[in-house]
Amino acid sequence: MTEAWRPDGDDDRTRRTGSAVKVRVPAKINLHLGVGPLRPDGYHELNTVYHAISIYDELTARRGDTLTLTMEGEGAGELALDETNLVIRAARALAAHARVPAHARLHLRKQIPLAGGLAGGSADAAAALVACDALWGTGLSRDELAEIAAGLGSDVPFLLHGGTALGTGHGESVSPVLARPTTWHWVVAVAERGLSTPAVYHELDRLRAESAAPAPLGPADDLLAALRQRDPAVLGAALGNDLQAAALALRPALADVLKVAQAAGALAGIVSGSGPTCVFLAADAAHGGRIAAELAAAGVCREARTAHGPVPGARVI
Repeated sequence: MTEAWRPDGDDDRTRRTGSAVKVRVPAKINLHLGVGPLRPDGYHELNTVYHAISIYDELTARRGDTLTLTMEGEGAGELALDETNLVIRAARALAAHARVPAHARLHLRKQIPLAGGLAGGSADAAAALVACDALWGTGLSRDELAEIAAGLGSDVPFLLHGGTALGTGHGESVSPVLARPTTWHWVVAVAERGLSTPAVYHELDRLRAESAAPAPLGPADDLLAALRQRDPAVLGAALGNDLQAAALALRPALADVLKVAQAAGALAGIVSGSGPTCVFLAADAAHGGRIAAELAAAGVCREARTAHGPVPGARVI
């Protein structure tokens, strides 16, 4: 059953314990990712449909005398926990905006893969904004937090809200997609190694310069219409990602993942965002379980997880 949420978020401050705040935040996939030409500011113009799915990270914030970050789970020992980490950057950005000391002990329990095209870093930044807002009592609305989020990364504002939304600009301008409540079922094929998002965009630019890339997708009208029909087969036919060709060029083995899932009966499959994670649409939860089992048996990915969406964005639990 689809979880309910309000576009502006609930009042997380009412659930603050005073000693610790725990926030759960989902991964995102892109149902449509249209990539325009490179802009003078170094970004590509995007037209994308974000979709939050039920793979989560959790961030716990406690009172502290300084700002520290520890973690467990996916990427432990690999992910830098210093000032370059988006969690730390988000906490400091909020503190600067609210003019409060950036003092907190943050602990990240990570399940979203690193550099997987699922916006795990952006999700953690969104979680940090919500957790520290509650811990410090800064009292900002979701829209105010989203303004701070836009300066941290293109996907961060969406992951504050969750659900399904249209992203424009370089992805930071987010508008909720209004459609009748429907739960969509997904299989997420996690790769052994991540892919650099800048490298994938650079590869797309190279392919386009050599006229070796498919025609750009453009606006998301067909995808938005498919969401309103609530038919998995119709939605599957409308999925698209301009970055897929570049991700496949950099990681050719992803083609095997797509083929195995197609043979297993997936309604559709695409590379998620900049990859290398691939996502597949299933008719229902049981169908998704069968596709995941086939992918695991074929050994073409590190693991295959089932998920559903849309789900809410970063929330205190």
